[in-house]
Amino acid sequence: MNRRKFLKVGLVGTTSTLIGTSSLVLALQAAAAEPFVFPTPVYRTLGRTGLKITTISFGAMLTPEAEVMEVAFDHGINYVDTARRYMGGKNEEIVGKALKGRRDRVYLASKIQPASLSKAAILKDVETSLKALETDYIDVIQLHNLTDRIRIFDPEIREAMVRLKEQGKVRFFGVTTHTNQVSVLDALIEDKDHFFDTALVGYNFKSGDDLKEAIAKAAKQKIGIIAMKTQAGGYVTDALGPISPHRAALKWVLQDKNVTAAIPGMRNLTELREDVGAMGLKYSYFDELVLKRYGTAVSSYYCHFCGKCESTCPYGVAISTINRCIMYAEAYRSTELSRATYREVPAIASASKCLDCQTCVARCVNRLDIPSKMAQARKILA
Repeated sequence: MNRRKFLKVGLVGTTSTLIGTSSLVLALQAAAAEPFVFPTPVYRTLGRTGLKITTISFGAMLTPEAEVMEVAFDHGINYVDTARRYMGGKNEEIVGKALKGRRDRVYLASKIQPASLSKAAILKDVETSLKALETDYIDVIQLHNLTDRIRIFDPEIREAMVRLKEQGKVRFFGVTTHTNQVSVLDALIEDKDHFFDTALVGYNFKSGDDLKEAIAKAAKQKIGIIAMKTQAGGYVTDALGPISPHRAALKWVLQDKNVTAAIPGMRNLTELREDVGAMGLKYSYFDELVLKRYGTAVSSYYCHFCGKCESTCPYGVAISTINRCIMYAEAYRSTELSRATYREVPAIASASKCLDCQTCVARCVNRLDIPSKMAQARKILA
């Protein structure tokens, strides 16, 4: 739908009961029937890198076809995020195919595997990625899935990354984090060497004020902030009738000027159009109502990945990571990604450890039923 029609739909929504009204349904149907018009690209500067990237950029993690990315790149999207471990390495190959003939106008981010800790392993990881991506360099190489500050200050890791930069194989350094994100951002802020240039964080309308404040502090230090997990799972729910929460969720994230860009996952052209259509639009009262309804609908099973529950578990079970695996299986509809992520959880911290307890003492500040979630994990991830 084009902007004029979308804003019209928003106006209808704010003057009705939001969900299930005939006027809103008719407006949405009329809007969907109109040809999609790609918005004019909107850019923000990615911290101290100086890269000007589109506020809606491409999260390629689950995109099965290069053609979807090609359409995005040909309409101005100029930043794509992939990783060595996505789709068992195939995702980088798909991204590489999409970048052919476009490499000079698209910034590329990939990731070092979490298990790669030695200099040799990191160098091998990046060489493998470069080959799969069919490119000579990666713009932003990221340490993947940090849960604490250890890897941030590891001298061998830094030595390897500096070597890659000297060789011209990477340009900038970043980190990604899903759990204990505030602690990870605080470590980046405290680093007197300002070694890492970017941080990819899970950030959405369900995030706490502590994360919002940490993002603001990091941005003030010229650390470029990119937001993932922006859709709070993106679960399918009938609580909203014909209305999708995806654009509203993206607009909520981008109203925070400390965030450079969001990288929603876009598997097909329908998702691409919906997500890219949020670029440049202001967050409205209509969006607030949509997200409130969606948030209520998913509150009983959506994990905030804050990690606060883990300190209450005597066995140190990786509850937030396990819940993320469940989300990948349920909301992302990717059993492969779910199980691949779960395999990275040490056996001593897996959901199987919960079988040693007759009564679970771990507590979620958002009132998730942790024993039920861990039982669910054992069923679908074993």
